[in-house]
Amino acid sequence: MAKPVELDEAWLDRIADQVNGLEYGSVLITVHDGRIVQIDRTERKRFEAAAARQQGTAASAQG
Repeated sequence: MAKPVELDEAWLDRIADQVNGLEYGSVLITVHDGRIVQIDRTERKRFEAAAARQQGTAASAQG
């Protein structure tokens, strides 16, 4: 049977710090033997389709 995860206030604060301000992305929590050992944050940047089209037409007009 799996061990219950040991989660104290310090880990909750660390996790909250990684999630705060994250608009698009993920937070991965790695657990070994019921203990959190690592937190990975992957942040994605998304751009509006209209802005991408404007950049594309500006680039083709220059070329």
